[in-house]
Parts: sequence; C-alpha cells; structure tokens
Amino acid sequence: VGQNERHCRPLAPTHAMSQRENMIAAEQTTNDKCVDGTMNGWFSEISDEMWPGQAMSLKMTEVLFKGKSDFQDVMVFQSETYGKVLILDGVIQCTERDEFSYQEMIAHLPLCSIHDAPKKVLVVGGGDGGVLREIVRHPTVERLDIAEIDGMVIDVSKKFFPGMSCGFDDPRVNVNVCDGIKFVGDAEEGSYDAIIVDSSDPVGPASVLFEKPFFEKIYRALKPGGVLCTQGECIWLHAELIKDVLEMCKGIFVGGSVQYGYCSIPTYPSGQIGFVMCSKPDADGKTVDFSKPARPPPVAPAGTKLPPLRYYNSDIHVASSVLPEFARAAVEPFVVKGTGP
Repeated sequence: VGQNERHCRPLAPTHAMSQRENMIAAEQTTNDKCVDGTMNGWFSEISDEMWPGQAMSLKMTEVLFKGKSDFQDVMVFQSETYGKVLILDGVIQCTERDEFSYQEMIAHLPLCSIHDAPKKVLVVGGGDGGVLREIVRHPTVERLDIAEIDGMVIDVSKKFFPGMSCGFDDPRVNVNVCDGIKFVGDAEEGSYDAIIVDSSDPVGPASVLFEKPFFEKIYRALKPGGVLCTQGECIWLHAELIKDVLEMCKGIFVGGSVQYGYCSIPTYPSGQIGFVMCSKPDADGKTVDFSKPARPPPVAPAGTKLPPLRYYNSDIHVASSVLPEFARAAVEPFVVKGTGP
C-alpha cells in the first residue's frame, strides 16, 4: 500500500487503542476535499481527528489551482499574508512565508548530526521539493533519491513554488514517482546514509508511514551508522502518538539512538512540529547524538538558486531538543541518547 493510498479498515481491536492507532483507523470526517475548508474568502484547516476543536485560518485572495490526483485533492491559493499555500486533502502542507523552518530542520538536524558526511540520501514523500532543496546544500551528497507517489504534487510545486521546487534541478537528484514504502522495501540492504520521511499526518493516505512495517524497512535500508528523520507531529496535540512512535522506534533501532526535537512554524497546528530521529549503530557500536551538531551548517554553493539558511544554525540545532517540562516528561522514557563519535 502506498503512502497516499486508501486502504481497508481493520477489524475493531480487542484492546484499548493508542492515539496513533486511533488516528490510523479514523476515517477523514471533515476537509476530505479542499473546498470543504473555504468560506467567505477564508481557508480553514479543520480535522476532528488530528486537532479537534481548533482550526488554522488564512485569508485567500485568489485560488490558483484545484485538482484531484489519483490519491488526493490538491489546491493552491494566494493568501493575503503567507504567500502561496499548498493544500492536500484540506490540510496545509506549506506556505511561502514559513516553509523554510520545517524544510531546513527535517534535513539538517539529521545530516549535520552524522559525523561522517552523508553520501547517499533518500527522501520519502516531499514532492514539493523543499527537503531536496535543503539536502543539495550538502556538497558530500553524491546521490539523492526521492520516492513520491503523487506526480501531481511535483508538477504543481514546479509551477507555483519555484523557491522550493528548485531542489529538483540538482543533477544528483533521482525522481521516482512511485509507492515510497515499496521503494524502501526494494532497496538493497544498507543502501543509505540517511532516510528522511516528509509525510503528512497519520490519518487516511499517510497512515501507513507511521506503522511498524515501514520503520522496519527503513532500518534494513540504512547503512550501519545511518540515520532516519521523520515528521514527528505536535507535542501540544499528539503526545500519546509521539510516545507510541518513539517506543516503536526504540524496539526497532536496537542498540541505536532515538531522539525527539522540534521547531516552530506558524501555519502548522499549534505553531509547532516535531521530528523523530533514529540512528543505527555503526560497526564499532557508536550511535549518532542528535542533540548537538557534529558538522557546521551547509553553505549554499555559489551560482545556485539556493537562498541562505533562514532558520537552521548550530545553536537552534542544540535548542531543538530542549523541551518544556511537560514534553520532556512525556518523551524522555522513550529516548535513547546517542554516544556521539
């Protein structure tokens, strides 16, 4: 099953379901189509499953694109204050004003934590190109694969979001419009230095990206010492889901490290998004310490379209794992700190 494919709902479990299991099992009851969130010139992001009782709203000035791919509803609109906005199945994916914080952190937190500079990297999802844009800043990367199931997302991004989709222009990038889970499963064992999963929320299409079989495939595809970084939801809203994912990773990355960090981004629910980061032990049994950078921030190569970094730096890297007390208490039992080089 692909990361954006609908799938049959399982029979009702005989045990109490976790927050993650409830979200995976939930049918999308609101905003299943992009148009459902629009009213009187405003777009509202509504989800009874992911952020009940609250909504993020942006004032629209013009709808630039509406379409339906084989997997989801796609919309782009011009907002009054956040530039162009990409919406998938009624959920904000990115805006021109604040996308850089998420894209920079999901890429550079793992890649700058690796002591040995990464050479081969895989992105699952990420069809807007923003994560690619950040990874190609790293000159040591020799091959960058992306597995995105929805070609419409790539096409729409190239047309309306050139500041993000410029990541596709790098000759090291190999685009695969395919089921990302199958792509990871088919990869040769020990293929990648880093795998970055730029997924949507675990309701409907992307639910399989939060399930154990996918993480097991990732573990197999990583080299010894390799790292995973995946979108880790909001600690204000999804503490139980985050604990569940961290516990699952702790059981898969045995002998490795498992850590949680976050960044601020105004247009994501509650203005915050997290990252689950894991590493495989290397040949000497050492693991990556994600709480501090092992290498300096990358510099955009001269003569490229890449802008300077606007969010990530070495200090924000360290700060990203410093959690408020309620969050620290929630995730600390499931964190496995890395040994460092």
